[in-house]
Amino acid sequence: MKLVNWRLVRELLKSVDVALEVMDARDPLSTRSRKFEITAESLGVPILVVLNKADLVPRHLCQGWVSYLERREGLRSVCISARKRLGTRVLRRSIKEITRKTPLSVGVFGVPKVGKSTLINVLKGRHSASTSPYPGLPGYTRRVQIYRIGGDIYLIDTPGIIPPEAVGVDAEIRLHAIDSLSNPVASAVKLIKKIVEHNPKAFFKAYGIDSIEPDKVLRELAVKRGWFYRKDKEPLLIESAKAIIRDYLEGRIPFYARPPRL
Repeated sequence: MKLVNWRLVRELLKSVDVALEVMDARDPLSTRSRKFEITAESLGVPILVVLNKADLVPRHLCQGWVSYLERREGLRSVCISARKRLGTRVLRRSIKEITRKTPLSVGVFGVPKVGKSTLINVLKGRHSASTSPYPGLPGYTRRVQIYRIGGDIYLIDTPGIIPPEAVGVDAEIRLHAIDSLSNPVASAVKLIKKIVEHNPKAFFKAYGIDSIEPDKVLRELAVKRGWFYRKDKEPLLIESAKAIIRDYLEGRIPFYARPPRL
C-alpha cells in the first residue's frame, strides 16, 4: 500500500479548518497517531476524533473511549458508524462547535482501513455536487474536490492517509494489503492472540470454533472451509490466516478493547 507522506499530510492540513482523525472504535489506541496530532497542533488546526465502526462496540464502551480521549488526552471525540450512517448529525454539530470559523473546510485523516473513504462518501451524500476544484495542494495527482455537507461546512474529498504509528499486529495488517503481507500466518497468530485476550469466545461466535490456540484456530478454519494442499491434503493455513485478517478488518469477528480507567 502506497502511503501519502508527511509532507503531503501537512499540505492537506494547511488547507482545512478542522481535521477529523478517524480511529477504529474497537481499539482506538492502535489506530491513533500522536505525530499527526502534534503536526495539526503546530499548524493551529483543531482535531475532532471520529470513533468509527461504533456499531461493533457496546454503546457504553464507545462513550467510555470518548470520555478517556476527552478527559485524559484533551481530544474532542464522537462515536459514529459510517457504514450504517449512524451519528453523522452529531458529527456535523460537533464540527460546528469546535471552531467559530464560517464557512469552514474539513479534512479526513487516519491510518489505513479505518473507514476514511466510507465516511467521506456518507458526508458527501448521494446527491451532493462538488464546488470548484480546491487550489493549493501540491503533490496530489488529481484535482481535489470540495463538497458542501451542510450549512457552511465544506469537505475536501481526499483522505489524508497516515502511516500506522502503534507497534503491533494492527500496524502490520493495516500498512500492507493482505496479499502482500510477508508472512500472513505469523500476523494472524498475533492477531488471534490479541482477539482472544479480549474475547475468548470470538472465534466460536465467528466460525463455530471452540479452540483459542492460534494454530488450532487456523487449522480448524481451513478444514471447515475445505482449504487443503492438493498433494498431501494438509490444511492450507495461509488461506485461513488471510481470511481471519480480512474478517477482523471488516468487523466480522467480535472484538473490542476496553478504555483505560480514568
